Amino acid sequence: MNSVPNERIAFATIWHQLPFEDLRELVQHAEGLGYEAAYLDGDVGFVPSLGDADVLDGWTVQTALAAATARIRFASIRLVHHWNAFRLAQAVATFERISPGRQRVLVSVGGQHGDKAIGLPFPGHKARVAWLDETLSAARRLWTGEAVDSDGDFVRLDGARLRPPLLTPPFVEVGGASNEILDVVARHADGWNVNRPVIPHEIGRVTNSFQRACDRVGRDPAEVERSLWFFARPDHSSEEALKAYRRFAPWFRHFTDRDLAPGLLHGSIENGRQALAAASQDLALDLPVIDVTGLPLSAAKETLDGFAPRHKPASSAS
Repeated sequence: MNSVPNERIAFATIWHQLPFEDLRELVQHAEGLGYEAAYLDGDVGFVPSLGDADVLDGWTVQTALAAATARIRFASIRLVHHWNAFRLAQAVATFERISPGRQRVLVSVGGQHGDKAIGLPFPGHKARVAWLDETLSAARRLWTGEAVDSDGDFVRLDGARLRPPLLTPPFVEVGGASNEILDVVARHADGWNVNRPVIPHEIGRVTNSFQRACDRVGRDPAEVERSLWFFARPDHSSEEALKAYRRFAPWFRHFTDRDLAPGLLHGSIENGRQALAAASQDLALDLPVIDVTGLPLSAAKETLDGFAPRHKPASSAS
């Protein structure tokens, strides 16, 4: 059985598909298997498609799961318009103080107009990107303990300070692939969540755009870790996997079935592992992410069993 390159792998389950008790069991199971990180729901306030299902606060859930585990890291997306810049920096620093080294601070700008239903500001995409840029600029300084002044369009601080400062800054991962987002990745991020389907020509296009963004700020793109999600449906046909992907990744609706189908991990686990290893190498990925969104607990655990790394990491976070 082929192993995943570098034996680094994460998993994702989003859209509040599992009750908290099942999610906790799944994360504990993944930690035991050696998964590096869990990508979970984050700043989601209104999900009409879920009906009466629970929509839990992502920060609270992440904190509870950290207390129930020992090593696995967490990426629970923070959307810029949900936060005051100081409060976000403080929340991140508090989590780092309690569970050092166990968060990938995944941030982006969102795109769900349902946020308007809960009274949040929702300016256009370029404005939200500018907001994210100002927020990360301020947060990076706040984490050092510096007194920060900011008179931006979205972030206004007057000598704001965090205590205690962080001796080691958190890992910041920015998700997105627009040209504006890639400029923010190049300026601020330790990691880039590519946020595209597994389509080689599409990944190539946004990678070239990222290279240009790095060139503009004089940064080596190799300094930025790359993660990409692989939608996994073992023992499903191509048609079944595609139908599920269409349901759980509606933001990629503009891609054709012909484009999407080859990038889905379906059929046997052995074939899926080989496809994952080949794509991770071809696309120069640092952290492939197995997406089990929509699977019930038992099927999600079996899927993680199948894609688990051969060698487990140390029992505590580094």
